[in-house]
Amino acid sequence: MGQKLSAGDTGSPKAPAELGHGLLKEFQFDEGWRNLNHGSYGTIPKAISQKRREYLDRYEARPDVFIRRDVATLVNESRAAVAQLVNAPLRDVVFVGNATEGVNTVLRNLHWNPDGRDAIISFGTIYDAMARAEDFVVDYFKDKVVARDILLTYPVEDDEILRLFRETVRGIEAEGKRARVAVFDVVSSNPGVVFPWEAVTAACRELGVLSLVDGAQGIGMVHLDLKTTDPDFFVSNCHKWLHVPRGCAVFYVPERNHKLIPSSLATSRGYVPQEGGRALRTQPLPDYGEEGHLAFNFGWVGTRDDSPYMCVKDAIAWRRDVLGGEERILAYLWDLNKRGIRHVAGVLGTEYLDNKTGTMTNCGMGNVGLPLWVAKKEEGGEGDGGRGQGAGAVAGGGKCGV
Repeated sequence: MGQKLSAGDTGSPKAPAELGHGLLKEFQFDEGWRNLNHGSYGTIPKAISQKRREYLDRYEARPDVFIRRDVATLVNESRAAVAQLVNAPLRDVVFVGNATEGVNTVLRNLHWNPDGRDAIISFGTIYDAMARAEDFVVDYFKDKVVARDILLTYPVEDDEILRLFRETVRGIEAEGKRARVAVFDVVSSNPGVVFPWEAVTAACRELGVLSLVDGAQGIGMVHLDLKTTDPDFFVSNCHKWLHVPRGCAVFYVPERNHKLIPSSLATSRGYVPQEGGRALRTQPLPDYGEEGHLAFNFGWVGTRDDSPYMCVKDAIAWRRDVLGGEERILAYLWDLNKRGIRHVAGVLGTEYLDNKTGTMTNCGMGNVGLPLWVAKKEEGGEGDGGRGQGAGAVAGGGKCGV
């Protein structure tokens, strides 16, 4: 068996580092590069990059032994680490490549009722790939399911979002349809604000709607307690804010809903066919024991690079030992975000986006208005329609997410 990995393998110092500019040396950015857009793709420290390199070298040193014997052990160690981080039972936690894959897995597995009354609810801030997944399901299953959007105008208070959601569910029911599943964010990407996902999850449970939480922006940036919040499905990218190599997402399905996800995406050796008329398969399904079918189903979906999944436990250990743990990281990140957007807006003479209760900025992303300078036509450059970068008045503000 491969070597047992521990926190010490991260090469971390014994005392937590001071958070801030001094940590830049721990990363691989080009000199002079200012990584403002961390939310799209994330990044990893040198220590985790080295860890991944070690795993990749082990793939090539003894491919058959490593893939058949060691990969599952290493991935399961990471499953255990991330399950503890999000407070979820181990048997309910697996990995997928990214949040888009997780949302697609749910939407394509759900059995849509043949009476055509099912409806998918989402909000106008839904990530485009998730919206396209809804479009595909509606097109593929034709008259079985429809999609409904709830438009939001920011800034908005959490209570108003809840009111609109409840109103939409009632409206769908008044049409003789059923609100089957709601797709919503933990932290939206455009604009980059916290969404009241815990409260909407509770409302879904009350109203009999399945909750599908897109936490692409989530783990490593906000508090997550899945046992308490209890969504029906949840996925969050580890490669954005948890310092895990791309691509890797934790996918949570509570045991009550395991039966709703019969197949991974792509379908592989873990699929259990329905009874009747099936040819003999060369590899009969095993007794899953304590592992459970969900873990077996997603543990092997064909040959792929599982090294990002293996690195999850190392990234969590690095954040604990080098950065001082999740609570310290989140406190620093939120404070930096709130103070940062206020400072930038003050320098630019514009405004920042938040609600009265300040909940929208309890994360690592902020939105600041950009000044738009309008000059007289003769002052502008040729063909610029009278807009120039010279002296002029601030006419309005475009939002820039940072």
